[in-house]
Amino acid sequence: MKYIFSYQNPHRHFIDIECVIPAVKSAKLLVQLPSWRPGRYELGNFAKNIQKWEAFDESGKKLKAKKLSKDSWEIDTKGVDEVHVRYNYYASEINAGSSYLDEKQLYVNPVNCCLYVPERIAEACEIEMQLPRDYMVATGMKSTGKNIFVAKDFHELADSPFIASNTLKHHELVVSTIKFHLWFQGECTPDWTKLLNDFYIFIKEQLLAMKTFPVNEYHFLFQILPTRFYHGVEHLTSTIITLGPTYNLMESSLYNELLGVSCHELYHAWNIKSIRPIEMMPYDYTKENYSRLGYVCEGVTTYYGDYFLFRSGVFNEQEYFKTFNERMQKHFHNPARFTMPVADASFDTWLDGYVPGIPARKTSIYDEGCLIAFMTDMQIRRKTKNKKSLDDVMLALYTGFAQKEKGYSEDDYMSTVERITGYSLTEFFMNYVYGTSDYEPMLQEQLAYIGCELVKTKSKKYHEAHFGFKLHEGIVPPKVAMVYPDSVADRAGLAINDEIMSINGHQVKADMNEWEKYFAGGQTELLVFSNGSIRNIKLIPSNGEHYINYSIAKIKSPTTEQKQAYEFWAKRKF
Repeated sequence: MKYIFSYQNPHRHFIDIECVIPAVKSAKLLVQLPSWRPGRYELGNFAKNIQKWEAFDESGKKLKAKKLSKDSWEIDTKGVDEVHVRYNYYASEINAGSSYLDEKQLYVNPVNCCLYVPERIAEACEIEMQLPRDYMVATGMKSTGKNIFVAKDFHELADSPFIASNTLKHHELVVSTIKFHLWFQGECTPDWTKLLNDFYIFIKEQLLAMKTFPVNEYHFLFQILPTRFYHGVEHLTSTIITLGPTYNLMESSLYNELLGVSCHELYHAWNIKSIRPIEMMPYDYTKENYSRLGYVCEGVTTYYGDYFLFRSGVFNEQEYFKTFNERMQKHFHNPARFTMPVADASFDTWLDGYVPGIPARKTSIYDEGCLIAFMTDMQIRRKTKNKKSLDDVMLALYTGFAQKEKGYSEDDYMSTVERITGYSLTEFFMNYVYGTSDYEPMLQEQLAYIGCELVKTKSKKYHEAHFGFKLHEGIVPPKVAMVYPDSVADRAGLAINDEIMSINGHQVKADMNEWEKYFAGGQTELLVFSNGSIRNIKLIPSNGEHYINYSIAKIKSPTTEQKQAYEFWAKRKF
């Protein structure tokens, strides 16, 4: 299989693609475009971006073809040795899983736009890019010539994004004989000294934990945008990370996000790209690949993405606790934690995992999964007197399954955890992974093991703490984003998407919290615009029990055992 990428008018965002299929031996040929991309647990239906599609034989004669489904075609190939499918693909959006073309770059995730023949998916692929002479190409694929690259099969091609541009910025570093590349596309001024130092430290920490790396070379591909953005997608030999805004790239908040997502996506080279649920061995690009192990694939990776930065010393204690607090906040502020187990949320990501969805229905494989990973890690450390940890579980999955090219099942993960721990954790899994037990007591118990505790404080936003509703950020007039079930606001009839026009007769715009504090303690009357009508909502404040803020703090007088446990976990003094 060969793919030729070219374009004529980049401002129109249409990429021209020619797919060459040699050695055709049948009278009918089925060609398929993927319906989703690994790393995103929802259908993408990429065929919607194709405007023109035609098939020809090797002499240029047009072949008869018909569409069989939304993203598959059947071509009449009787007497034909080689098929050329010529089509275009509209690439106008930049995120970590999309494709994009303009006057400055050609950015492609091949899984978006490359056809394949299902029964020949294991055949080698060649990619030729017809580019301006001064363009460089950033990709994890192997080069065999000027702008020519190869992949061992379609799976590798689908997993190999590339950026072609004459404005790419590049540096590389070697860690334990593995070459790592950092590529930046877009307006930015990277601090290479700081970047290379920090990346070396967290990469080294991951390699020490996992012993070996799945590949010999790895590429961090950054798309830097002028507006606020945060997105990353994992691949075996690379990751695409989209961040913004440009002017904040090296400032502490955005830079810490850059480090966090980079560490997270790198760990995916082991966890999901190599250590993969049995349901995804191999990937089926035509339909949903259901699994209940998202809390491992994404939750464990989310935990380690920040934890490796902390224990390697790239993040200090305050920076790490901040990221962990954010995960806890999302968990405790989500009433669906009492409705949907995280294993079910893993399955249902394919249904509505990336949109808000209906109220109080779904949990997050990232947030709940991260907390599950932490609690699992603590139990292993406690039961083994700090001789083993979740590191050992992931290493066992890597050597016992990934390196043998086998997928692991739910039972495999549970049994591996229990084998490393030396104790049954069935009750824990049933309660917190497959059930909806309250995480708070278990988190308190596991944090206490390392001399820490949960600290609960009232929300600083009056309407959250005393009425139990949240507002959309930055919208005027204020618009209700969430109402906690059975809260003051819920019992009074306030609903999601209600617009708040006034409070106690005073118009509100961006000053809702100030007016609330001014009238604090007494009855509050809101005038709201709701589904085309005006309503009055009367609220009598609670004592502040809604949307509690949770944070980690070290206890003041830890025992010797707690100090030692913390030092084993954090790799630094209490």
